[in-house]
Amino acid sequence: MTTKRPRRGPARFPGLGAVLLAVCGVALPATGPARAAERPNIVFILIDDQRFDAASALGHAFLETPHLDRLIERGVLFENAFVTTSLCSPSRASILTGQYAHRHGVLDNRTRLDPETPTFPQELQRAGYRTAFVGKWHMGGTSDEPRPGFDRWVSFPGQGLYYNQTFNIDGEKVPRQGYTTDLITDYALDFLAARAGSEEPFLLYVSHKAVHAPFRPAERHLGSYAGRRYPPPATMPNRHENYDGKPNWVEAQRRSWHGVDGLYDNSVDFQQFALDYAETMRGVDDSVGRIVGALEERNLLEETLLVFTSDNGFQFGEHGLIDKRTMYEASIRVPLMVMAPWLDGGAGGLRRSEMIVNLDFAPTFLEAAGVEIPDTVQGRSFFGLLEAGPGAEPPPWRDAFLYEYFWERAFPQTPTVLGVRTDRYKFMRFHGVWDRYELYDVQADPEERRNLLGGFITRHGAGNVEARLRVAAASAARNPRDDWAREVLELKALFDRLSGRLDELLDETGALREPSWLPSR
Repeated sequence: MTTKRPRRGPARFPGLGAVLLAVCGVALPATGPARAAERPNIVFILIDDQRFDAASALGHAFLETPHLDRLIERGVLFENAFVTTSLCSPSRASILTGQYAHRHGVLDNRTRLDPETPTFPQELQRAGYRTAFVGKWHMGGTSDEPRPGFDRWVSFPGQGLYYNQTFNIDGEKVPRQGYTTDLITDYALDFLAARAGSEEPFLLYVSHKAVHAPFRPAERHLGSYAGRRYPPPATMPNRHENYDGKPNWVEAQRRSWHGVDGLYDNSVDFQQFALDYAETMRGVDDSVGRIVGALEERNLLEETLLVFTSDNGFQFGEHGLIDKRTMYEASIRVPLMVMAPWLDGGAGGLRRSEMIVNLDFAPTFLEAAGVEIPDTVQGRSFFGLLEAGPGAEPPPWRDAFLYEYFWERAFPQTPTVLGVRTDRYKFMRFHGVWDRYELYDVQADPEERRNLLGGFITRHGAGNVEARLRVAAASAARNPRDDWAREVLELKALFDRLSGRLDELLDETGALREPSWLPSR
């Protein structure tokens, strides 16, 4: 297998060791920033279904997250972080492999990741890292046996429970009493305690069940936001202007399990749902505080790359929808905070605007550790962005990424969608439904209220928009000074550019332009 070599090898300061050996007669182990520059510890904290704005420092109306806010103050906030498939298992498989879902094959929440597929924990383990996984795995339904790449394994099947979870600990089933977010954190701290004083670098992958629905806060947080009101998004009311130009399936979904008018079979009040989410998030914030505190207490923080993110976003009423899966911003955007205290660009409250996707974590961790990146990886390392301090010239970055979601038989409300997201535009191409396209200027219209194809579809029909645009543009070209003709020609040019970019990304990544539904393995 050919490999991509990282820019930096494992030995960052070979001359320093030689000098110490000559002067002292012994090579002293690197500590603190010097050790981090050689092979940093890696702590990866993955949350389930956390929205991009679900923290007090990120703009939530009332949620208090002092520990997440502290991460933002001390590290780097990537303000444009996304997932390439907004669904738990496909996204988690993309994080592990650095691959799109169509490549790694985990298209739903029941499919197992092929154990032969290279993952970043396996590569780190082979390079001498001590590796631990603690929390929700999810890929493979009811399966919770230890997976390749981890020396320490603490997990449970499927979604797990918020209280009194039975854990699989290195192959042994251990019933536990208590709140799962706290128990996961306890196991993570046990691993950190065991690593204190060791010269062996480690990977700690902490994967929380929270904040997956149905939400259950810790007892200490239950009712802490009683009486507060979550401000519904402007696109939530069932009004004509909120669905004008939108595909028919969007309005229909608001009456389903994943819509505000059918929320979980009408078993949940929207406002209580939002309060439960916020109260459950407080347990996550506590966990982050405990983990960072343990790293500081054991003098590990200065030599640790710490990354916090979510497996996908979550819609809270946008367009009348709940949950994820769609390509709307609330579904695909995630929080991303990074601390790398020894790097100029890894600390100090910096904010970056580059588009990061979940495929980028695997190569970033491998480059940070000086480990070769397998050529199976489709993401890009953003370690160079962390190295670039304030005012430094950042490395060239992506101008677009591919989004893909494949229709699920268990949740048929959302159709298959392939799309492209640039820094300004979002283009969606649907499969298996009559309404085939959406197109938004997300800079001018961040709430995605105006489908730029909507007016044309209203006038000409939803069917084969591509062919109808060609006909209309040919007619408009004969009278280009007419306002309507200019609009059609501009729309046709934008459609062709984004549709062409989507096809390029599909071809580059080995995806089918016309996907078909694939059952679970």
